[in-house]
Amino acid sequence: MAGTCLVRGSINIDEFFRVPHIAHAGETLSSTGELTRRAGGKGANQAAAIARAGGNVQLVGAVGTDGDWVKQQLSEAGVDVKGVHIHPEISTGRAIIQLTPEGTNHLALHPPSYHLAPPITHLLLQNEILQETTLEFLKYAKEKGIRTIYNPSPLLPKEEIAKFPWGMVDYLLLNEHEAAALADATAPHAHAHSLPPTSKAPQIATVLTRLQQPLFQHCTVILTLGGQGVVAHISKDEIYYLPAATLRGTVRDSTGAGDCFTGYFVEGLLSGREKEQDGWKGLLRRCVVAAGMCVERSGAMGSIPTAAEVDERLNELGQM
Repeated sequence: MAGTCLVRGSINIDEFFRVPHIAHAGETLSSTGELTRRAGGKGANQAAAIARAGGNVQLVGAVGTDGDWVKQQLSEAGVDVKGVHIHPEISTGRAIIQLTPEGTNHLALHPPSYHLAPPITHLLLQNEILQETTLEFLKYAKEKGIRTIYNPSPLLPKEEIAKFPWGMVDYLLLNEHEAAALADATAPHAHAHSLPPTSKAPQIATVLTRLQQPLFQHCTVILTLGGQGVVAHISKDEIYYLPAATLRGTVRDSTGAGDCFTGYFVEGLLSGREKEQDGWKGLLRRCVVAAGMCVERSGAMGSIPTAAEVDERLNELGQM
């Protein structure tokens, strides 16, 4: 029987500005299109991705009265939003997103407030909520035997990284930049256990090797690499690399692609896909294809494909 994941994370209103390039310090840019507002936040996006992938998911957080439509969209996506409270005293979190013609983006966040949650089988956390809240939920999950998935984005300050209870994390999902910064902040001069070379992407083994420190050796590490694909260190003898999906069409918007990948990964854990015939490779392939489809569309939450759409694409590719 599939489990249920609790997502304790941010719920934002994303405001998109199309710009010729990411603004530098002191630079003023004019947007090349109309301001677009969409539902977002890493917690909301990842919860919606789990739901659209076919998983059972509850989201806990808060919005202001200006964000009641965001809660409605989450509900329509299949997310259990009983734990999402609407508070008249707060404003819904905002993410100001600069979107370039190439589809890259830069975010500036204003975080809102949050509340507590019920027990579940899996817990998914990110770094867009108060750190003390994240630590409370991790401790609770550890006590109850709940499997924990941590997407440390945005990355904590160096002093917080050193104090973080990494031993409470079962699955660590991060990109290559976060992985490099995390390795530097924890043991920049430590000797790491070398991983076997990866012939398809030898530079990836170097990044992943730097995380082979005692602090993280108990974690399953999933390292996303954008256009290069993904590498997963499941155990000492299980390392998988998959290239990125081949994109179709002309729209290229990377906003939400990482959250889409995370949501499909968590759904895979909930339904036990890593135990099926294709194992971890099959689970990761599904995540990569879903994230690729997300990039083919505009927006964050609204660009996440459904399980049926991903199955159709996999069938077309002969990978079902």
